[in-house]
Order: sequence, then C-alpha cells, then structure tokens
Amino acid sequence: MKKLILVMLFSASFTLLFAQTRKTQNVVIVTIDGLRWQEVFRGADSAIINSNDTYDKNEVRKNFWADAISDRRKLLMPFFWNTVVEKGQLYGNRDLGCKDEVANPYHFSYPGYNEIFTGFPDKRMNTNDGIYNPNMNLLEFLNKQKGFENKVAAFASWERFSQILSPKRAGILVNAGFMPLDVPGMNDRLKYLNELQLEAPRYISDSTRIDFLTFEFAKNYMMQYKPRALYISFDEPDDMAHAGNYKFYLDRIKQEDGFIKQLWDYIQSEPAYKNKTTLIITCDHGRGDEPMKKWHDHGSDVLHSEQTWFAVIGPDTPASGEMKQGETTYHKQLAQTIANLLGFNFKAAAGHEVGDAISSVTGKK
Repeated sequence: MKKLILVMLFSASFTLLFAQTRKTQNVVIVTIDGLRWQEVFRGADSAIINSNDTYDKNEVRKNFWADAISDRRKLLMPFFWNTVVEKGQLYGNRDLGCKDEVANPYHFSYPGYNEIFTGFPDKRMNTNDGIYNPNMNLLEFLNKQKGFENKVAAFASWERFSQILSPKRAGILVNAGFMPLDVPGMNDRLKYLNELQLEAPRYISDSTRIDFLTFEFAKNYMMQYKPRALYISFDEPDDMAHAGNYKFYLDRIKQEDGFIKQLWDYIQSEPAYKNKTTLIITCDHGRGDEPMKKWHDHGSDVLHSEQTWFAVIGPDTPASGEMKQGETTYHKQLAQTIANLLGFNFKAAAGHEVGDAISSVTGKK
C-alpha cells in the first residue's frame, strides 16, 4: 500500500511539474487536405511533370524544379522548410525511415479528420456524407477547460466540418463552406468577407469555398478575437489532385505555405501569442503512387494512401528538424499530443481509448 501511495504521489507530482513548466498556452492546427508526403519531402515529382497531368511543363519546371531534393522542396514550400522544419519537427519522411500514417482503414477525408480530432479511428465514420459525428472531439474538449471557454474556433473550406465537428453539441464556432460568419461585434473586414464570399468563384463546388476566403476569415477572426485554439482546414490541393491537374496542385501547395507563413508571422508579432503558441500542420490522408496515375486517388483500395506526415513548431517542442528512423506515428495520437502540450489529458467520451501522446513532440519523457 505504501509503495502504491508513493507511486501515485510521484505521478501526480510529475504531472503538476510538467503543467507548470510547459510554455504552450495556445494552439493553431492547420490541415492541408490530401497533400502527399512525396511532395512535402521531395518537392515536385519529375514523373508527373513529364506526364499528361501537367499541361504547362516548362512553367512548372521553371517554378518548381531543381535537381537537388533539398532545393526542390524549398521551392514548393519555402516557409515550411526554412522555418517550421528548422525550428520544429517534421515526421513522415519514408526515405529516412520515418513513418507516419492514419490508423483508420478508409484513407479518405471524414474518417481522417475524425481520427485527428477524436483520437481514435471509428469504423462508423466510414463516409463523406453529412452525418453528425457522435464522438467528442479535441476542440469540444478544450472549450470545456478553464480559460478556453468560447476561445475555440474552426474555419474550413469543406462544408462537411459542420458535421465532423458537431458544433451545436460541441458548443464551438465552426465556419465551413459558404456559411456566413455571425459573431457579435465583428469588425468591418469580417463583415466584408461575408459579402465577398457571395461573389467569389465556386470552381471547386457550390458548397466548398476557395481556401483564400477560409484563410482570410480565420486570420481576421484571430486578430480580432484572439482564440486560444484555432483550427484551419484547407481543401484545394485535394481537389486539384482528383482533377489530375499537377500544375494547380503544386500552385495550391505553395499558396497554403504562404498562408501559414502569414499566420506564424502574426503569431510571433502578437504578445498574446508570441512564444506561447504551438503550430501543428498535417493532412487527413495520403494518396496513391503505384501506378503513377494513382496520385489522383486515395482510399482503402489505393496502395500507400495511408501514408501521411505532420509538422510541429512551438515553445515546448525541441527543434529536432526532420525526424529519422523510429516508431511509426499515427494520426490518432495527435489529439492527445495537442492536449498534453496545453497541459491537459484528453479523454474521449463513451470510454474510447485515444492514442498516446507523442513524447518527442511534447518534450515530456
């Protein structure tokens, strides 16, 4: 009994010490739908550039090609490689033996986002249809914690997040698709964005808005309301890949990199966020690569579409750069990892076990 009490006291003391020494007070999560690990780590793919999926090969080579992989990937994602990886951590480079994957068996969007935010792959979440997610998500959990009440928000291009995050039950702000933003005291810029999106082109679909608008809503909301947990979901790379348009796929990846740079520059300039905020960047699923044409697709029947990646930069995460050989990480671990960075232990409803936090990210051994 005495030994048990000592173990319990030690565990409680360690948890308290970790909570006291952590520096992360805010979190920003960004997902880029369907972005392959191959482009993240290798840059533009010469085989696809030379295929029928690239209609302006000379322009793509001019903008995105270099002989060295290290140069090529920086052409595509300059901020990501020059800042995020240099000062944070990056997982999923299979060329270095580092594997990151989704744990769900479906390898498409709704199951992928469910896994990220609920901490476990739910076999019931096996559709992209508009069903309301019954599982408690991380943002819902954070909104119930002291100091986070009404300080949690999500902005998404894909309209399906109105169901994935179940905002009415969760009590969080979710602005997805072409929904107008309706928040008390909105400034003129946010009001104008409501008007602008009614006139914006709908080349993705009638219900999925362009990523530029999602970014502008999120950025301006962040500047006015200072949320402590902000989620931004970009969609266009996945749409361009499904369309088999490699030029636009690469263009959109570079666009998202620029958006993330703007976010980080603001975070580092704002006293409420500077040196107190962790940024996590990831995707919801991978894509195929065998045969090459399968880069258009993903799903349980598409080889290698479970292969993913993620990056973290923040005050509690050691600047280890590209991670090399080690245990495979899974997206079901991200919810608990983020919770731990903020000093919390995330527990899913209905007794579901969530993936363990990734200790190399949290700095907790």
